[in-house]
Amino acid sequence: MSTAKKEYKRVTVKSLVDMKASGEKISMLTAYDYTMAKIVDGAGVDVILVGDSASNVMAGHETTLPITLDQMIYHASSVIRAIDRALVVVDLPFGSYQSDPKEALRSAIRIMKESGAHSVKLEGGKEVKESIKRILNAGIPVMGHLGLTPQSIYKFGTYTVRAKEEEEAEQLLKDAKMLERTGCFAIVLEKIPAALAKQVADSVSIPIIGIGAGPYVDGQVLVLHDMLGMTHEFHPRFLRRYLNLYEDMTKAMEQYVSDVKSLDFPNESEQY
Repeated sequence: MSTAKKEYKRVTVKSLVDMKASGEKISMLTAYDYTMAKIVDGAGVDVILVGDSASNVMAGHETTLPITLDQMIYHASSVIRAIDRALVVVDLPFGSYQSDPKEALRSAIRIMKESGAHSVKLEGGKEVKESIKRILNAGIPVMGHLGLTPQSIYKFGTYTVRAKEEEEAEQLLKDAKMLERTGCFAIVLEKIPAALAKQVADSVSIPIIGIGAGPYVDGQVLVLHDMLGMTHEFHPRFLRRYLNLYEDMTKAMEQYVSDVKSLDFPNESEQY
């Protein structure tokens, strides 16, 4: 049952827990630069994820694996300078936390100190428990990520739906409860059956944010470039495109080229 929406001057990790408790859904989008983050924040989005998806949409890589910690800090710094209200979560990139908990802590500290971010996110369950504990002990809020974990794409071999089989579903539920006990303030569930996502959301007190995980969770996240239709070759079932910017921007640029070549631009009112 939904309730009246509370106005948050600043969204914090506590705000998200309160939103779950009150039944208010959480909105989350990615952003990677100042200009777009300014718009996202001004639109009232609760959480901005500086995702390692920047590797795909900003740098053109096939996977999220190539992006570096320095590059994530650069993107996060740009976003932080733009926001007034949203909580900013930054992905720890592949290779910055898997080797050992000390490395994970060093990476998280660099993100927090050098970008001014509010929290970090990392993928995995029991295998990253000690890294999460080390980061939390330093006072850095952590968001978990279960289900399809893109940094493990070569282990999975495919971007297909995860946890359809009982054994994997049971392990995911165990991992979610473990992440809550360890101290994560929220968990992203990516591309899992909606019924399982509901079970997870009902089993923990921290917010569950879905992407391709159905409507029964506590909030939703999408990649900004996908939901705005700036990308056009990506068509997963869970993606709703709210605009078709690929087509609109292409038309605008084609018109600009035509205007320049025909001497229509600049006209008399557009010169000094």
